[in-house]
Parts: sequence; C-alpha cells; structure tokens
Amino acid sequence: MRIKSKKSLGQNFLVDQNIRNKIINSLELKESDIIFEIGSGRGELTALIAPRVSRVYALEIDKRLLEILSESLAGCKNTEIINQDVLKFDLDGFVKDRRIESKIKVFGNIPYYISSPIIEHLLGFCKHIGEIFLTVQKEFGARVAAIPGSKDYGSFSCFTQYYALPKILFDISKNCFRPLPKVDSSFLKLEIRNHPAVNVASEALFFKIVRSGFGKRRKILRNSLLGIVDPQVLDKFFSEISLDRNIRPERLTLENFAFLANLQFSIKKA
Repeated sequence: MRIKSKKSLGQNFLVDQNIRNKIINSLELKESDIIFEIGSGRGELTALIAPRVSRVYALEIDKRLLEILSESLAGCKNTEIINQDVLKFDLDGFVKDRRIESKIKVFGNIPYYISSPIIEHLLGFCKHIGEIFLTVQKEFGARVAAIPGSKDYGSFSCFTQYYALPKILFDISKNCFRPLPKVDSSFLKLEIRNHPAVNVASEALFFKIVRSGFGKRRKILRNSLLGIVDPQVLDKFFSEISLDRNIRPERLTLENFAFLANLQFSIKKA
C-alpha cells in the first residue's frame, strides 16, 4: 500500500538504507533499552530496532499509516503502536501507567517545523529520559549545539544545554528522503544531564533573562535587559564577572546567565 506523504504533518520518509544503518549504529542499542519512537511512519527503522531492545513504543500521529505500521511490526511482539500527537503525549503518566522504572531512550525523525516545541516538550519529562536522538534540520541542529560566541548561539541553545549535552553525530543529505525536502538534515543526540548545567534560584527568572537577552540580538546585553534586571544588579554583575559593559548576549555562558539571574533573584527577595 502506497501512502502519499502529508505536507501538513511535515512527512519526509527516510529511504536511504546506508543512513538507516548509520542511525541504528549511532543509537548504541542494548537488550535492556526501552525505546520511545516519535513518528514511526511505515516502520522500517522500528522493525530494525525492535529485535535489539527490550521494548519499543512506536508513536505515530497519522492514522493512514497504522495498517502499514502494524504489518511491518507484525513479528515484533515487544512493540506497542500508539496513535497520538507527541505534543499532547503525557510521558510522565505513560511511564507510571506502564511501570517503567529505567530511563527511556527517545528516537525520532521529527517534522522540522515543530522541532523546538517537541524538544521543549520532551525536556519537560527529562527525569524519565536518558538520551534523545532526533533527525532535525541541519541549521536547527547547529543552533542547539552552538557554543557561546558563535553566530548560531541563542536562547534555545541555552535552554537545551541547561538540561542536556547536545552533539551532532552526522549530517544527512536531503537526497536521502522522499519526498525531497528543501534542506539537509543532521542526526542530533541530546544526553540528558543528571542535574541542570547550572544552579539557579529560579528557573523561571533564569529563562526570562535568557530570552530577553537574546530577544533583541543586535542590542548590547544591558539594553536588552532594561526593565527585566535592575540597573544596580547589572552594575554588580559586570563588576564581579569583569565583563565588558557593552557585551552582547551571545558572548555569555550559561554560568554567566545563572550568576546574573541569581543576583536579580536575591535583590527581589530582599
């Protein structure tokens, strides 16, 4: 049965067998692994993963693909197909319901246009996840893994790296997919940290400062944070960290942002 891809779901099916094998090898599968796959599609990769692991939960939003997926996985008794939108999926409740005690490994070829919301959603359940492997747009992967001072470094880099250690494992040509996307891809690994990268008194304030700092990227940091951080806090921050008062946000590390947020929190609390 041939199913035409749905543009509204951002469907691009991976057809290159060499890349499929490369992905499987990169997952470093173990018999004890519990896999949560996002966008199982027609089940080609799912069928390769299932015999190597303990359990696979195959999430697929497109009802048209369920029959094909069931046929592809007919011999995989350790696989459960779930017809649901990942952005509405309660992983916390699911883990409790299935009595899953070990960290799960998340894998998926996700729609490019909702890559950020999917990662944000997954990181909300990071206590249940050990690693996340995703096929993403190449430029997006560069943003996630960017280091301070680089052109790709921004608020989403900080957000992701607060919870995880990102690494681009390899790039994938657009020619490996059908239908042909307009851009190349990267296979991205996010290793979930046991604890956040930095200690902050208020995560909400920390992320507010990060977002505000990068909200007007061409502005220097102290102008971007007007109304968010008290002027005396900024003065103390620049003095104690010995940073240029005209520094731009992309030069700050997570540690710098955390220090600034904690200074502001202490002032407000007092």
